[in-house]
Amino acid sequence: MAHDLLFILFSSVLLLAAVMVVAARHPVHAVLFLILAFINAAGLFLLLGAEFLALVLIVVYVGAVAVLFLFLVMMLDIPLHDPSLRRHRPVALAIGALLAAQLGTAAWSWSHDAAAIPAKGAEKLFSLGALGRVLYTKDAVAFQMVGMILLVAMIGAIVLTLRRREGVKRQDLDAQIARDPREVLTLTHPPVGGGVNIER
Repeated sequence: MAHDLLFILFSSVLLLAAVMVVAARHPVHAVLFLILAFINAAGLFLLLGAEFLALVLIVVYVGAVAVLFLFLVMMLDIPLHDPSLRRHRPVALAIGALLAAQLGTAAWSWSHDAAAIPAKGAEKLFSLGALGRVLYTKDAVAFQMVGMILLVAMIGAIVLTLRRREGVKRQDLDAQIARDPREVLTLTHPPVGGGVNIER
């Protein structure tokens, strides 16, 4: 009973979030709904026993891809009411119909192929331990290369957001370190109890 209720909860929120990704007028809101959809899809994968796919959705898609989308949307500052976007609507609808047809074909073929999988080997398909052993032994070099690619992508996103703007003061560490202390400090020897007169 609890399994069915969780499935209904995750699937309902996932469908609602997927609709809001398309229907949201603000791009930042669309990315946030996309993150919500990924999280609920990860919950569905956990219910199916696919722990690895759930962790990939959380770590890679939510933690890297969706956050990168959010950085890019906020950096580009996309106008919300651009009349030139309406002329691309027929092309967008055609691409959406093509993607829907592809997804429907893939779901139909998967439903037929899944019935042919023997029940004894089904529990080995989503073994997190087996995938971990393969990733950290046989494919360790490829796994590290993927990590380096993601690191380079993250550094590139940071560099793009740190562009210099006119009229904004920035800290120059080299200029601060190279500055002569005698230009900014004045050493005095006031008498005891005399104090120091500060000229303004």
